[in-house]
Amino acid sequence: MVFKTPVLIVNFKTYARATGKKALELAKVAEKVAKELDVEIIVAVQYTDIKLVAESVEIPVYAQHIDPIKPGAHTGHILPEAVKEAGAQGTLLNHSEHRLRLDMINEAILRAKEVGLETIVCADKPETSAAVATLKPTAIAIEPPELIGTGISVSRAKPEVITNTVNIIRKIDEKIPILTGAGITYREDVEKALKLGTQGVLVASAIVKAKNWEEKIKELSLPLTLLR
Repeated sequence: MVFKTPVLIVNFKTYARATGKKALELAKVAEKVAKELDVEIIVAVQYTDIKLVAESVEIPVYAQHIDPIKPGAHTGHILPEAVKEAGAQGTLLNHSEHRLRLDMINEAILRAKEVGLETIVCADKPETSAAVATLKPTAIAIEPPELIGTGISVSRAKPEVITNTVNIIRKIDEKIPILTGAGITYREDVEKALKLGTQGVLVASAIVKAKNWEEKIKELSLPLTLLR
């Protein structure tokens, strides 16, 4: 089952306040908002928290990465089958904090498809997103790394990155969902990202570090309700 768009993806990263029991608490808040507003929200949690979270919420749970390996002698790697069995519906790939070569992205996408995992592949610039589009992931997320965690959204600071990405990807694939992240902090950031042609946003610190999780998730989810 492919996730619906527009979508809000909450990346828990490895923040202490989104780990273990706290990860479950945040995921339940996200689920509450998703049901109240009838919007699609995905949570991307640490590997160790996938099973705990996936067994407790109905919204989609993603891994933050998988390795393009098959079952066998790969100590310390993330096996796609293990992520799937733990309850993940999909995975992020090539986040700026966990970069992959293009050939490895391709292998990871193929392995994910073999086990039934969706893939959201991050790209740092339009040219990279074009290359990724040819690999047929579930979705592509444009995230200029220099803006990640700054509180300065790409939709405000570098809107041309989004429009150029949309234009170049649409020449390759007319239907693949295009998402955007990096510095998304306020409702206006989401609204502008959607107006620029994307189908959703990735958010991490703006939500995880918020004093009130529910208020911030609602703020960033409300623009999604206008596109139902």
